[in-house]
Parts: sequence; structure tokens; C-alpha cells
Amino acid sequence: MTEVRDGLAEIGRHYDERTPIGEEFREGQLHMWYWYDREDEATLPQAVHRVTRKVTDTLGLRPGEHVLDAGCGPGETALFLARQHGVKVTGVTVSGFELARARGRAEDAGLSDLVDFRYGDFMDLPFPDGSFDAVLALESLQNAPDLGQVLRELYRVLRPGGRIAFSDFSLGEPGEPERVEQFMTTLKLPVLPTLEEWLGHVRGAGFAVEEFTQCGPRVFGMKGKYLHAAMGQRDQVAGKFGEERLAEFSRVHRGFFVPRKDQIGYAIVCARKPR
Repeated sequence: MTEVRDGLAEIGRHYDERTPIGEEFREGQLHMWYWYDREDEATLPQAVHRVTRKVTDTLGLRPGEHVLDAGCGPGETALFLARQHGVKVTGVTVSGFELARARGRAEDAGLSDLVDFRYGDFMDLPFPDGSFDAVLALESLQNAPDLGQVLRELYRVLRPGGRIAFSDFSLGEPGEPERVEQFMTTLKLPVLPTLEEWLGHVRGAGFAVEEFTQCGPRVFGMKGKYLHAAMGQRDQVAGKFGEERLAEFSRVHRGFFVPRKDQIGYAIVCARKPR
């Protein structure tokens, strides 16, 4: 258990360092973007919000339901769910910065009665069996040291008939593994499953897979559009955080951009706990 907790502390530090500038570029969200093609004129925050909608729409949320946001980031996604669907959301994160940021957002938005954020390990959750109607995990499962364990834990806290939806990176075309290794090291990924391997992990935890898609070409495949959009915000972000801190942020993320566009996929999966 000590080894797992040490790993959690490392992931927490990773997001403490990454999130402040990362969310600045994305207006309160931290996950990937989605552009249809090079001519798509959506801004970076708009492209990021497309991923939010694509993943959360698969859950079919209903007013009054209780959602677990497993790896909630700086909180904007949970607030969107509460506003858009009238659901109660409990978010967990291992990042102290994200926790404070998310709680501040909820208070500023007047949504503290619907949205609750906690510091917590999604591999060992402090909730009774069947506590939630739905689970959302946006690019957070990939940091788990044991995918089987975290999926079984999320299965446990879902009620029978409850749904889980997640998005995560997946392994695309083979070749030049050193490029993929740099990508994984940058994001602190212990594994990078293929789409089929992701589905195998989900089914192995007891879930029935209901929907899945592989949209890597419109996500990682559009990394060039991200870089262009980020450069357009560079001076604004540098003015807030300083040139030195922005340069360090860029340096530690270089490995993210090393793989070819076809080497990194992006999987969206929705599954249900049988009744």
C-alpha cells in the first residue's frame, strides 16, 4: 500500500505543477481537444469542451442523479454537469492545487450545494457500495498503477444499472517505440493500452460495454492546431505566470509531442454495471 501511496503523491505533484498553466490555456479544463479538421475554426477552449460533451453525453444523465468525477481536475467539468444536467457531482483528485481551485470555482459559481470536491484515491474510495448513478473519468484512469483495480473499485461504488464513461489515450500504430516511451514518461503513464485492451480491462471488471469510439486523428492527430492556438495565447499566459515558468512548462511537455500522429489514439468508452 505504501508503494501505491508514494505513486499517488508523485501524480499529485505532477498535476500540481501542470494544471495551473494547462487550465489557463483551456479555460478551466485540462483534458484534450477535438477538431474536425485543419479548417475547423473552433478556439482551443471550444475544442476542449467538445471532448467534455462527447464523453458526458454517453452517460445519459438525468436530473437528481449522483455522479462521481474520478480525477476531477480543476473542477470546471463537474460544474458543467451540475448546470447542464441538474445532477449532484462528487469530484476526487490527488492534486492539492486542483482541489483548492475546484472548491473555489464551485463557491464562486454558487454550486456548492450540488458539487463537492475531495482529496481522494480512486483506487480506494471512501464511499459505500452502490453510492453513484454514474462515473466520469476524463484522462484519469491512465495514471492508475493498476487498471484492473481502479475499474473494480469504480464498479463497486456504482449502483446496479449505473454507467461509467471515460476517455483516455490508447496505443495506435506500432513502430518507433522510443517515441511512445517519451510520451508516456511525460504524462506519467504506467501503461498505454490499445483500444481492444481498454475494452478488455472494462469487461474484466464486470462492466457491459455499450459504446466506444476511437477518435485519435481528431484529438492527438490535431496537435499542430493545439500548438498554433497555444502560441496565440502565449503572451497572455506569460504575463500571468512569467517567462521562466512558461518556458519550464513547455520544456517538460516536449515529450508529449514526439510521437507521430498515428501512434497515439484516443478512446472514449461507455459501459454499464449489470442490474
